[in-house]
Amino acid sequence: MKLYCIKKIVSRMMFAVILLTSCAALSEVVVVVNSNNKNTMAEDDISRIFLGKTKSFPDGAEAIPVDQAAGAVNRSTFVGAVLKKNDRQLKAYWAQLLFTGKGTPPKEVGSSAEVKKLIAQNPSLIGYIDSADVDPSVKVVFKF
Repeated sequence: MKLYCIKKIVSRMMFAVILLTSCAALSEVVVVVNSNNKNTMAEDDISRIFLGKTKSFPDGAEAIPVDQAAGAVNRSTFVGAVLKKNDRQLKAYWAQLLFTGKGTPPKEVGSSAEVKKLIAQNPSLIGYIDSADVDPSVKVVFKF
């Protein structure tokens, strides 16, 4: 009897995980800039900005990256797809740069809505949001 209950619980948990994974896979994360920003960007341009290797857009204007909070699904997706790291590797990367005085990580904000609001107000910012949150206040420069 106990084995049957355990199997039933495990089965339901697996279903829940598959359902959540499927929902996450349907959502797309996009990199956005202010709607007035005229730059086009490649994945490498974005990676270099978010890793502190450059501080400007391709046209030479200042670029300030904005991250979502550690642990956010969009952040993990972005870090893996664009920065080619996992969350732990990125944390170690920034810890080393901070320790040597060679850089500081991007400012963190809590959600796609907050990132979008900040970018809409400041043409120097670049960030990533869920594609469902895109509106005319921001311009998509990269999809993944």
